[in-house]
Amino acid sequence: MIDAELGSYFFLGVLASDLDLAPDEREPDHCGTCRACLDACPTNAFPEPHVLDATRCLSYTTIELRGAIPEPLRAAQQDWVRCDICQDVCPWNSDRGARSARRRRPARAACSPAGVVAPTLAWLLALDEDAWRSATRRSALRRAKFRGLVRNALIAAGNAGDRSLIPLIERHAQGGDALLAEHARWALAQLAADPPE
Repeated sequence: MIDAELGSYFFLGVLASDLDLAPDEREPDHCGTCRACLDACPTNAFPEPHVLDATRCLSYTTIELRGAIPEPLRAAQQDWVRCDICQDVCPWNSDRGARSARRRRPARAACSPAGVVAPTLAWLLALDEDAWRSATRRSALRRAKFRGLVRNALIAAGNAGDRSLIPLIERHAQGGDALLAEHARWALAQLAADPPE
């Protein structure tokens, strides 16, 4: 969905009603021949223009999916904890003047709690649930849940090649959470396969 003034950075909502409402006019195709999102997607989640396979979308697997991230998608996640590449490359989201930038900035800033704008993988992997609750209070980071955020950080750590993260990853590999332990073992295997420079 693209709004000609706002771009695509907005949430969709639903209002249920039994009123007989006239539908709005159909929105025209704003994409034309642009393929920026299709070409930039690391998992090829767009099989064709205007079609998204959500099961391959990293935004889905890192936020909405509550179970294990499918192994074929883990390497494509690279060292990201969440993904908005398609949003970032969309020409409709580029700053088209101060008014547009001012309108978007507050909404985007509201998604990140103070001090957690760009957390490191080490910080994320060291989190316990109480620290996560405190750091993400009133933020969109809560959507992935604690386990989801740590699961995502484990995949990112395995792809990052940073062997200094091994003690933090091992802590999760030996922990009592089977989902996190499985992702931690995957991350350790990736780091073992990637020899230090």
